[in-house]
Amino acid sequence: MEEGKIPLLGEKFPEMEVQTTHGKIKLPDYYKGKWFILFSHPADFTPVCTTEFVAFQLRYNKFKEMNTELIGLSIDQVFSHIKWTEWIKENIKVNEEPVEIKFPIIADDTGKVAGKLGLIHPSKGTNTVRAVFIVDPEATIRAILYYPQELGRNMDEILRMVKGLQTSDKHDVAVPANWPNNEIVGSNVIIPPASSEMEAKERLERAKTGEIECFDWWLCHKKVEG
Repeated sequence: MEEGKIPLLGEKFPEMEVQTTHGKIKLPDYYKGKWFILFSHPADFTPVCTTEFVAFQLRYNKFKEMNTELIGLSIDQVFSHIKWTEWIKENIKVNEEPVEIKFPIIADDTGKVAGKLGLIHPSKGTNTVRAVFIVDPEATIRAILYYPQELGRNMDEILRMVKGLQTSDKHDVAVPANWPNNEIVGSNVIIPPASSEMEAKERLERAKTGEIECFDWWLCHKKVEG
């Protein structure tokens, strides 16, 4: 992969050893057999980033229930990450409970990791952009999100994306807009379009039996479990 180039969907996550608040970790091997989300933030001790880390931590158990781990990153040293997460625990409470950041954070003070993943904003000095990489158990990059510094991320959308990708893989289907609350098919998923006239006719016959539902031969949907 070219240095400074944003990885492409479908590429393997690049191999690297990183220093984190949980010690040295080799990526992507450390998460072998699991999904993981690597997300970068501009800097420690900044307001929007603090709200994001709290939001990620509050949903950490939901991610883990989907066999998904979290790992943060910024161009800060380990001691900065540690002091920042200590500050969050001491000063931020949700439902009267202190927020303790339990996932690792990469200390990329040399900028090597950010450079390898194309995370340096060209007009923001050395700050990393707000990026999200969703990586599957085969170490394949399945989704990438990039946000400007002034806009915090929506963690529920990232949860939805992981669930949607896992559902797509499990059932060989596509996932509609706003799923699982789509305006026309609800929580159903989309069956891939027919690839022949015969398959199109068979699909409409299946719809007559109630096995699937179709608006037309090219727009069919069904309910799936899990």
